Amino acid sequence: MSGKLFITIAGNIGTGKTTLTKLLADHYGWKSHFEAVSDNPYLKDFYADMARWSFPLQIFFLNARYVLSI
Repeated sequence: MSGKLFITIAGNIGTGKTTLTKLLADHYGWKSHFEAVSDNPYLKDFYADMARWSFPLQIFFLNARYVLSI
């Protein structure tokens, strides 16, 4: 074990995860890491029609996290 502390912030889109992460990092001098969004093919469609694209977007996130964990 590295002795490092990792804190994960999760939640729905638009709930303030990025804002909270930045506030905590600034306050405590922590280094923050964010999920990549530039390569997400569903975000634009999701914001245009959330009911239609919410499931494909969540599957994309799930797959991206799974691939990172193996």
